[in-house]
Amino acid sequence: MPERRPVGFGRHDGPRQPASEDGGPFPTGATRLDDDIVAALLPERPKRGHKGSFGKLLVIAGSLDYAGAALLVCRAAGRTGAGLVTLAVPESLQPLFAAKVVEATTMGLPEDDVEEVDPEPALARILDHEHDAIVVGPGLQPGLATAELVRLLLTAAGDTDPAPAVLDAEALRSLAAIDGWWEGEHRPTVLTPHAGEFARLRAGSGRAADDDGDLAADDDARVAAARDAAGTWNAVVVLKGARTVIAAPDGTVAVAPFENPALASGGTGDVLSGAIGSLLAQGLDPFAAARLGVYLHGVAGDGVRERFGDAGLLASDLPEGLAIARKRLAGIAERKGSGKRLGFAARETSEPAPAP
Repeated sequence: MPERRPVGFGRHDGPRQPASEDGGPFPTGATRLDDDIVAALLPERPKRGHKGSFGKLLVIAGSLDYAGAALLVCRAAGRTGAGLVTLAVPESLQPLFAAKVVEATTMGLPEDDVEEVDPEPALARILDHEHDAIVVGPGLQPGLATAELVRLLLTAAGDTDPAPAVLDAEALRSLAAIDGWWEGEHRPTVLTPHAGEFARLRAGSGRAADDDGDLAADDDARVAAARDAAGTWNAVVVLKGARTVIAAPDGTVAVAPFENPALASGGTGDVLSGAIGSLLAQGLDPFAAARLGVYLHGVAGDGVRERFGDAGLLASDLPEGLAIARKRLAGIAERKGSGKRLGFAARETSEPAPAP
């Protein structure tokens, strides 16, 4: 019977060995993420900070058929530390979502048909809303209007200081149908495709799927493909799956060590998008936000797997684990003497002064 590794969120003396890692050769040419590396990425949490200090995230997500995707993004963003989260949906759906979200606020986007946004007026309303980062795509209704809104958002049309964005799900499918979407100037972007979405994006940029090799099981092929794509698209690419690959446009690549079949359930990718978007809103650069978000997501998944096993994880089980994972990493960073308050870590009470 294989030896069980330590799991959970307790204190560890060295870098954490993920419970979900099965071992095997690690891909070459990439940094293997661990506790110490990602703990150093945590954004500072000033004692006198307020909700406006910790980032304003705008989430453009959800539809009547996929309402849950938007709710998962918003909850994950809050649990990862964003100060303010706003959910933007078609105007006709705003009452539905306003009744579902608790901590997030909602904003209605102009429509040119029921449940379908009017791209240019919607863009104007988005740009008029104060935000530090955007998540776009999870649960959006497919269609030409959505594709046009994604194009306008990516090119930052009319935005003099474009905020960084996470593109996932329907936003990625829209990009795959837009010729040369990666050309020219565009806002700082994190793309979070699974292997199928990645293959469609690569096909749209003239790369045959067979050229990239096995993107499900060959880690070296995944690293090479993600690195090439990030350079071509000038965006951070998060190639999801076992041992998620995070690639920067300059060729730097990191790999998360998690291999967790429990995460193979609907909505877990929406939680990841919310986590990365939250960290972008808190001021991390896209590559740092992607690495930290992926790692927090993996640790949260390990915690749920320890409770339920390899099956039965629900995406809604994950957001609370993001905050717990961040707390543990903050404790590691503070014990290393960074001197910064990173948030969520346990505090030791001061000893009372001795009596004179």
